[in-house]
Amino acid sequence: MFLKMYQVDAFSDRVFGGNPAAVLVLDKWLPDNLMQSIAAENNLAETAFVIRAGDGWDLRWFTPTVEVDFCGHATLATAHVLVTEYGVAGPLSFAARVGQLKVEVKEDGYLLDLPCIPPEEMTQLPEIIQPVFSGKAQHWFRNFENIFVVLNGEDAVRLCQPDLQLLARLGPVGVVITGQSAGSQYDFVSRYFAPGAGIPEDPVTGSIHATLVPYWAERLGKKNLSAWQASLRGGYLMCELKENRVIIEGKAVTFMKAEICVPD
Repeated sequence: MFLKMYQVDAFSDRVFGGNPAAVLVLDKWLPDNLMQSIAAENNLAETAFVIRAGDGWDLRWFTPTVEVDFCGHATLATAHVLVTEYGVAGPLSFAARVGQLKVEVKEDGYLLDLPCIPPEEMTQLPEIIQPVFSGKAQHWFRNFENIFVVLNGEDAVRLCQPDLQLLARLGPVGVVITGQSAGSQYDFVSRYFAPGAGIPEDPVTGSIHATLVPYWAERLGKKNLSAWQASLRGGYLMCELKENRVIIEGKAVTFMKAEICVPD
């Protein structure tokens, strides 16, 4: 069986930037183990699978090792493929495990509309990872899938070299480190690690900003925020807290169009 597959660099206006995701537009779901095998073969942070569902779309995401509940950059990549390759007119609405996600098409990019997931307080970091952030963590909190650690500013985030073997012992739970930006270009910076889910460090992660934005909006007293994800590839995100939603502006560019052969 041959299937079309696209690879898109999301949160970027050029190839080799932002965060790559694979996208497959299907007539019906493939067996779960086959979708997982395709994602493992791609070895990207996320492979997205999407099918038409009435006026909208049903969307699922797989890392190289597990299916996940929430992924922002692969949602943006999926919208880009539907618009540019399949002629779908926006706005687009996706149903996923985390709830409804929307993408509005703009002349110069996309607006990603995500559910706001407020931070949940934690009394202490999990014992497994306490040695990683001993003496460095100023504050910490979590959401349903990640742990967030606030460090002392942008330089601390950029220079941090966490022990990925220790972080992997959390299983599929990811760890976000974040800090206030030192200059005026960005409001805050972040990095994201999920080695237990097959993602050592994610280049640019839309989903974590569904929690980072309400956190920094309250701390900085503003609803419009500029963010930089300080990975090797890096990514710039313009964000807005809008009632119970987080809006992220981003671009996307297609890197590859392929035909893959998988078992019937």
